Amino acid sequence: MSPIKKKKLEKLRKQLDKLDDSLIKIIKKRTNLVKQVLNLKDYKNQIVDQKRIKKILNNIKIKSVKNNIDPRITKRIWKNMIWSYIDYEKRNFKKK
Repeated sequence: MSPIKKKKLEKLRKQLDKLDDSLIKIIKKRTNLVKQVLNLKDYKNQIVDQKRIKKILNNIKIKSVKNNIDPRITKRIWKNMIWSYIDYEKRNFKKK
């Protein structure tokens, strides 16, 4: 790799790192909302809502296409995020 390309790569990586910092803050906000949602659920079987998952993934697909983002990327990200939060809810469910 040429020195010029190396410098460009470093600059891009710094931008990615800065963006990652922003994403962490957004994930923290999302986690706080998920905690509030979990507190409203009375039974563990209320954690997984297939209808809602399908609706979210469909909306993400539409928004991805509209924003010229490969929907396969966003679908994978959202599916992982959804199932990670489902796992979080199951681990932190403390009701009857």
